[in-house]
Amino acid sequence: MARSFDPSVTLNDGNSIPAVGLGVWQTPADDTERAVSAALSAGYRHVDTAAAYGNEEGVGRAVAASGLQRDDVYVVTKLWNSEQGYDTTLRAFDASMTKLGLDRLDLYLIHWPMPEVNAFVDTFKAFAHLREQGRVTSIGVSNFEPEHLRTLVDATGIVPAVNQIELHPLLPQHELREVHAELGIATEAWSPLGQGSLLSHATLADLAATHGKTPAQVLIRWHIQLGNIVIPKSVNPERIASNFDVFDFELSEQDMTSIASLEDGTRLGPDPRTFNFKG
Repeated sequence: MARSFDPSVTLNDGNSIPAVGLGVWQTPADDTERAVSAALSAGYRHVDTAAAYGNEEGVGRAVAASGLQRDDVYVVTKLWNSEQGYDTTLRAFDASMTKLGLDRLDLYLIHWPMPEVNAFVDTFKAFAHLREQGRVTSIGVSNFEPEHLRTLVDATGIVPAVNQIELHPLLPQHELREVHAELGIATEAWSPLGQGSLLSHATLADLAATHGKTPAQVLIRWHIQLGNIVIPKSVNPERIASNFDVFDFELSEQDMTSIASLEDGTRLGPDPRTFNFKG
């Protein structure tokens, strides 16, 4: 088994999260256990899933079979939209934990703010209850915009530890990252490689050639140097290992500027301000 070398990000609650994790969005249930096992063997110590992905069981099986101590693997899952609300959140958490086969979760996230439903405050209060019980170590959100974050903090007095958002060079989320810095929220990037759309871009190909790395490795390194937590997805063991091999080089200021020039505002996923899907 490869030695883990993954710098961590310190959260506002004093806990820390490995900076690079394996995302399993859209990974078929049958492939998830193999992908997570490959990641843990390659040195990853952070796995990100969600109730909506339908693969929590595979994550749990891989963690259990890894031979690693429970405290050595950081597991994240997310509450789906249809379960928002205080009591429904508690029941959904129990269901996720049964599927994961865990008695404690490292990080629990509200998957989307669902502004028309307007239940995320009560949902986060349930998260706080789970944290007080010791069943969750850290609590956070996903896809929250500045107004959602401020509403949440004002209503509960609790600052989320993490906001997991769509973030890549096309959509670097300047405003949201500034709000995160102001409030002390860690930024976590989903679709960090632009869902593969950036991997053939000439700028990244040139930087990859300069550093003797792949375009994906350059993108992951860009995230790390911005201070982001990043969860690239793959089911290919070689690519999984390659995506973790990003700690032996550094992008220059000019490199970072070149990547920043790719910004064009392209959003690949739903807009959190209008996404209210509960299915």
